[in-house]
Amino acid sequence: MTLRPSGGSGSALVWIKSSYSGSDNNDCVEVAPTPHTIHIRDSKNPGGPQLHLRPAAWADFVAYAAAGR
Repeated sequence: MTLRPSGGSGSALVWIKSSYSGSDNNDCVEVAPTPHTIHIRDSKNPGGPQLHLRPAAWADFVAYAAAGR
């Protein structure tokens, strides 16, 4: 998996979407990392609600997901 910036959001955050997300559909989450917060949103609804996590919590989630749990 590679990550690529998502264009057209118009926000100051740089949103990144996984390469596993197809270009025809936006069925994916996007993340915008900052030093103190990981911002998470649904790429189908970029203006909708966002989840904000501390980097340590995001790292724990990614490790958990990568383990296939």
